Amino acid sequence: MMFKMLILKKLSKILHYTKTCLSGTFFFAIKSVMNKSLKLKIINRSNKNTLMELLNIKYIDVGENYLVAKMPVNSKVLQPDKVLHGGASVALAESVGSAASYLFINPVTHTIRGIEVSANHLRSVKNGFVFARANPIHIGKRTHIWEIQIKDKDNNLVSHCKLTTMVLEKK
Repeated sequence: MMFKMLILKKLSKILHYTKTCLSGTFFFAIKSVMNKSLKLKIINRSNKNTLMELLNIKYIDVGENYLVAKMPVNSKVLQPDKVLHGGASVALAESVGSAASYLFINPVTHTIRGIEVSANHLRSVKNGFVFARANPIHIGKRTHIWEIQIKDKDNNLVSHCKLTTMVLEKK
């Protein structure tokens, strides 16, 4: 009798964990206990065979409500007059903002799409690295709005960007 109760108790726990997993809560529980290093490793791994890999964008810091990426300023991202191309800055901004949005959804059931990006380019950069930090302005069920500041190695503001992403249910 005691053995039967023990098995029923175990089965009940298994059923509970299965329901939790299926509802997506399990994903958030796991994500909340992941350390910073593991989160960055997973986010960086998603760059393989993408524009982010081509531009050598690396995610270097993550917190509860922000994500930071860096991009080298080299011949791949320069305009003809040898300064950082505004389009490369926008690609960096959209990349870090979209990746940050993934931290707030269950990627098994949902995905993210950028729907609007704007940028004000304030300073030229000729070499080194630029660093983009995405901070949320609004995190809703269907849309996220991000402020992204791109700075140079001396912490000077290079571009100020805003990104709106849409949360879509996977079919």
